[in-house]
Amino acid sequence: MNSKQSRVFFGQVHLSSQIGQSEVKEQFAVHYEAQKKKDIHEICSTSSSSCPSSFHISPLVEKWDDPNMGQDVRVAEVVKQLDRACREAGFFYVKGHGIPCSLIKEIRSISRQFFHLPYEEKLKIKLSGETGYRGYQRVGENITKGVPDMHEAIDCYREVTPGMYGTLGKTMEGCNKWPSDPPNCKTLMEDYISRCTDLSRKIMRGIALALGGPVDVFEGSIAGDPFWVLRVIGYPVVHHANGNLMANEKNDVGCGAHTDYGLLTLVNQDDDITALQVRNNSGEWISAVPISGTFVCNIGDMLKILTNGLYESTLHRVINTSPKYRICVAYFYEPNFDAAIEPLETCVEKTGGTRKFEAAVYGKHLVSKVLTNFVK
Repeated sequence: MNSKQSRVFFGQVHLSSQIGQSEVKEQFAVHYEAQKKKDIHEICSTSSSSCPSSFHISPLVEKWDDPNMGQDVRVAEVVKQLDRACREAGFFYVKGHGIPCSLIKEIRSISRQFFHLPYEEKLKIKLSGETGYRGYQRVGENITKGVPDMHEAIDCYREVTPGMYGTLGKTMEGCNKWPSDPPNCKTLMEDYISRCTDLSRKIMRGIALALGGPVDVFEGSIAGDPFWVLRVIGYPVVHHANGNLMANEKNDVGCGAHTDYGLLTLVNQDDDITALQVRNNSGEWISAVPISGTFVCNIGDMLKILTNGLYESTLHRVINTSPKYRICVAYFYEPNFDAAIEPLETCVEKTGGTRKFEAAVYGKHLVSKVLTNFVK
């Protein structure tokens, strides 16, 4: 769905509010299902250069610790698909990733349970700068390019102890705030984070081969001790967020257009709601229609720098036109917090021989983003 379609649709919902909430919901649901079918048709009929790839990465998962895995025919095919997806679309779906579908669904389920709690319960883990900007934020408290986003979230980061990264890491020092309800939330989330970290490392090894470098090029001083971020996000029904009808179409965006900060993002989204939209290298907004059992993956700013722009960090946004509350759990695989990220020599050669980016310290980049992302 393009932005024009979104504006027309939300305008219709706002005007129809006068005829009663139940009728609005019914019209909303009918329109959403029709638009969802149209989105799927458009994606299936789109040229291959702008259509997201979906492929099975089990060969990569199975061989990831073999230094000669690039010589395996099945691995080589996955690497080829990865390279094409990163060059042409900047995002892709992966299946055969090794993380149980039952866990993926359970993570969304406990997230939904939390967001359905009364506000006074959710505010017990309210986000605070004193704990490294970890915790719960209400609808509208997250800011993208100066505009409030229509979502609520729990923000988690790899925990940073005092002095761990000197003055560079002071802003991010603190422990994560896990809710006591659901009672198993902390245990499940930490297991999930560990699995996502392992999976991301394996995918990054495939990307290393795609770029023609050694399999472990992204480890060591780049991401041998990776930082990570987890955002547990809830997108209310746009026309009925917090029990109030939206006043105008400026509030129809669940999350404004942005790029991610690090290397690679794994998106775990509801199977029955299409809301994530990604702009491909042709400038087209493509709906990332959910495919059950897969992760949507996209490239972050640090990988763009490392590849000297060969791979573009993916601009994306969320517009929840569904009549349902949407859950998304986004895991972000990042470089070492104190890593100085600069273009790899092999990528400089592939892109004309000129370095397009200066070195950037990941932690400094992250902190600059965090400090402008929240309502003070």
